[in-house]
Amino acid sequence: MNTKTLICCFAIAVGSACNPVLDGQPNNRITPPAYPLVSIDPYTSIWSNTDNLYDGPTIYWTGKPFPLVGVAKVDGTSYRFMGIEDLDLSTLVPTADNGGWDCTYTMEKPADDWMDISFDDSSWKKGKGCFGTRNERTAGTFWQGGSVWVRRIVDVPAIDKGERLYLLYSNDDIATFYINGVEVFSTREVHHDARIALDEKSAEALIAGKNVLSATCEDTGGLAVLDFGLAVEKNDGKPVLTNTANQIFADVEATQTHYNFTCGSVDLRVTFTAPLLMNDLELVSRPVNYISYNAVSNDGKKHDISLYFEASPLIALDFPFQDSESEVVNNGGLVYVKTGSVSQQILKKKGDDRRIDWGYFYMAGDKGSTAAGVGHAAALRRCFVDGGDISTIGSQGENASGRMALVQNIGNVKKAKGKVLIGYDDIYSIQYFEENLRPYWNKEGDKSIFDAFSAADNEYSSLIRKCNEFDKQLMKDAEKAGGKKYAELCALAYRQAVHAHKLVEAPNGDLLWLSKENNSNGSIGTVDVTYPSSPLFLLYNPKLAEGLMNHIYYYSESGKWTKPFPAHDVGTYPIANGQTYGGDMPIEEAGNMIILTTAVCHYQKDASYAAKHWDMLTTWTEYLEAFGLDPENQLCTDDFAGHFAHNANLSIKAILGIASYGYLAKMLGKDDLADKYTQMARAFAKEWMKMADDGDHYRLTFDRPGTWSQKYNLVWDKLLGLDIFPKEVAEKELAYYLKMQNPWGLPLDCRETYTKTDWIIWTATLADNMNDFQAFVDPVWKFMDETEDRVPMSDWVFTDRPVHRGFKARSVVGGYFIKMLEYLK
Repeated sequence: MNTKTLICCFAIAVGSACNPVLDGQPNNRITPPAYPLVSIDPYTSIWSNTDNLYDGPTIYWTGKPFPLVGVAKVDGTSYRFMGIEDLDLSTLVPTADNGGWDCTYTMEKPADDWMDISFDDSSWKKGKGCFGTRNERTAGTFWQGGSVWVRRIVDVPAIDKGERLYLLYSNDDIATFYINGVEVFSTREVHHDARIALDEKSAEALIAGKNVLSATCEDTGGLAVLDFGLAVEKNDGKPVLTNTANQIFADVEATQTHYNFTCGSVDLRVTFTAPLLMNDLELVSRPVNYISYNAVSNDGKKHDISLYFEASPLIALDFPFQDSESEVVNNGGLVYVKTGSVSQQILKKKGDDRRIDWGYFYMAGDKGSTAAGVGHAAALRRCFVDGGDISTIGSQGENASGRMALVQNIGNVKKAKGKVLIGYDDIYSIQYFEENLRPYWNKEGDKSIFDAFSAADNEYSSLIRKCNEFDKQLMKDAEKAGGKKYAELCALAYRQAVHAHKLVEAPNGDLLWLSKENNSNGSIGTVDVTYPSSPLFLLYNPKLAEGLMNHIYYYSESGKWTKPFPAHDVGTYPIANGQTYGGDMPIEEAGNMIILTTAVCHYQKDASYAAKHWDMLTTWTEYLEAFGLDPENQLCTDDFAGHFAHNANLSIKAILGIASYGYLAKMLGKDDLADKYTQMARAFAKEWMKMADDGDHYRLTFDRPGTWSQKYNLVWDKLLGLDIFPKEVAEKELAYYLKMQNPWGLPLDCRETYTKTDWIIWTATLADNMNDFQAFVDPVWKFMDETEDRVPMSDWVFTDRPVHRGFKARSVVGGYFIKMLEYLK
């Protein structure tokens, strides 16, 4: 982290919706790599990646801007406490997002002056931009491998002096961009729908009239894309929100993120609440969060106070400059601002780095105390600062640059509190084997988004109280289970894990709790993402753990998937029509499904779920019996490390999968099967110990002496009480691991310095004493507190430097709760 948030607290008299920190709950001392703000589902996910909420724009989990702006005005002075005063952009030269563009191009290295306006490109091919691989959504010209050189002849109007010019671009991989032969930007990193303000020299290269925009891009392997255009910042007068509040405090709890500010003579607390309380499925599915505030005079005098909240249509769009419509809506006791795309192509897109562009984003406040307006950002902000009525600005947004705002004028007071509600109506959430499914909260199609907002408004006080209580209890339980730093990691992981899922009901009535595999290919319902995330759901609602598996059982039991092991996934989010991942993980997924089914039955003390799926469990167990002890060359969940055979940790999973089947058989009164498979697992374990033995530890693979790896799968032997491996196996491994630690964690194995933080905590849970557990967990806390990367928590990180290797915002951090699962269950 570049800076540290000053953790301090000041006394403010508040009502039932107060910050629980002031009720005696410990602060989360970790400085997160990113702060969760709005946490509804994989598409409605807003974060801050700066230590001060006002130091940067709020973002989507991918890093793309999802702008929210918040301002408190005290006695006529405005204090920006959230977001930045970015100005609206107007397209000057469109990218392919606005339709294909004409160009000339070559894939053979041209003369050195190829980017100059005077260059003769008559021998080049004519094409349509953008350029990219066949899966690139806007590609007009196919290109993959090698380099491409592209020229666009464009006419542009004169640009007013002082208006900032922006390059709009997407590139995969290495790219350089030019205006009239002048290099304006070069990058070796992959970007999609990015923009960068050009410096004065670069901007001066653009002239009124005819220009040539040029770019070259090298595809070093895999996917490829090249797209580019220009935009100009609208000159709407001087900025009016340059003055910021002074942030005193930031604290991330399980369901809430709290900020404390000083705004001149008023202290302001702002809280972002996602009431993701898993004992209430309707509530988990309800697509509404809260932004609440408490303002208190710090000099004992009355002050004139008003609050301004602004949102961008980008929250409802997949790419910048996509056409949108915004409006003000009144319904019941609330006034809303609403926005969505013009196209409204419901469930027509899938992928990882994608944003929803169907349905509608809403922000709402109490009708009696809230003014609403839609218009240009500068106009809305200036109206608020000048004390005007934003409802007079206009009721129709032009496009993605139109903003929406709510203003709450509190009046001349010593203290006040209020809230706005923020939510998203996606209309249909998931396509499940060709059938479009509504969100769980509206599974019958008999409710409106206004019903959801009204319920959220009516239940606000009780839900805030419940969230405060839950946050406090989670920290208390986690600290008892694993210590203060462990508790702080769990609090940071909670919302990230939960809202990376979407809750729907299948046509057959099954509960579907479908994960989106964020930042690692975008699969939906991935089994080897379900497995690591499962402890959180086993702990708080095992029915959701069933919902993590129901689609996989259906896929096999329906005959749509015919292999003798489970599928890896059922599609690419949000389209769940069948597996799209290119490689199977036979032992991995069979072991995962059997072990997790056993855990569901174990923690519910009821094996009826296993009985329902017994034939499928039997098929998968027979596969493990035949192939699990000494795995062939196949993928496991750590697929980023590639294929390899004789994987000792994967073998443990197979053995415990067989043992789990025996455990379930015992629960169901199938004693002969129970004895057979329990004894088989124990015999395999003895054989495993011989095959994997490497003196003071066990090997990475059976055939490679001098290697080692984390045997995190062994934790289920302990948690489920299977008693398959002698206790000495875990003890020997742990003693060795303690010698292998780096400053920021225990490597995954001997091949690389990177690790998986979820697996570290599983490994640590093998320890029978708190000191050893904390010895493994504390470096993970240190990484999250010190990492240079400002992204939602990564689970794939280096251990020799505070940098993430890949992955972010994934649900697998639900695995952090495995120690709590052991402690509480």
